[in-house]
Amino acid sequence: MKRIILSLLLTGSLSVGSKAQQHQLVKLWQTDTVVAIPESVLPDLKKKILYVSLIDGGGWDADGKGGVAILQADGKNYNPNWITGLNAPKGLGRVGDKLYAADISEVVVIDIPKGVVEKKIKIEGAKGLNDITVNNKGIIYVSDSKTAKVYRIEKDIATVYMDSLKGVNGLKAIDNDLYILANKAVLKADAQKNLTKLTDFNGGDGIEPVGNGDFIVTEWAGVVYYVYANGNKEMLLDTRSEKKNTADIGYDAEKKIVYVPTFNGKIVAAYQLK
Repeated sequence: MKRIILSLLLTGSLSVGSKAQQHQLVKLWQTDTVVAIPESVLPDLKKKILYVSLIDGGGWDADGKGGVAILQADGKNYNPNWITGLNAPKGLGRVGDKLYAADISEVVVIDIPKGVVEKKIKIEGAKGLNDITVNNKGIIYVSDSKTAKVYRIEKDIATVYMDSLKGVNGLKAIDNDLYILANKAVLKADAQKNLTKLTDFNGGDGIEPVGNGDFIVTEWAGVVYYVYANGNKEMLLDTRSEKKNTADIGYDAEKKIVYVPTFNGKIVAAYQLK
């Protein structure tokens, strides 16, 4: 285990915006710079832990350096060696006791209770698998940022679900809809794959629903926004000057806590959404 340094900035607001700002993020804690290029955070609320994908090398290098770490939801007890031997894992999704990690050209299936890689689902033609989401039927969707496609995986069989989505990254399945960060926008695809634009967006990475049709959306460069159902948005956080990215966030809807992996910043930080 490596020691985690908590940042006690409970009284300082990190919101950015006008006086009419309705939402803000207040930092609760952050780890020390020991997290080896964290790209995605997925909370396990029952166990009170966070799964964190670690690239620990080049963003698209098949070098065997990557893995998945476990971090307590209060920022303590970091275990970087829970799953090792992956390449450059990014988005994480879960179905029951199975954790899914997007790893360049394959989806890695991890048996959570055993803490081992169960199998790998190879996706033919995939070059840059990035984010993963799972719908309420257990169907998996994974984006490929390099080929502008979204794949659908059911019973370990992958098919192309949508294509021509330039810069596609963040995904979130909600009921019969799939929200997609692509084409410099936040898009919604219905069950018939009809696309509507919620708002313009540049370099979108993570997307999490917060209720009432609203979302928290990140730009990888280091910006976090609150996006309303009507397409309006507020800037909540800007860490570009600190050279801290804001990648594929996790969200605890009950406690309204946003978990931010900072990629090249090499920390995970938690913020209270106010």
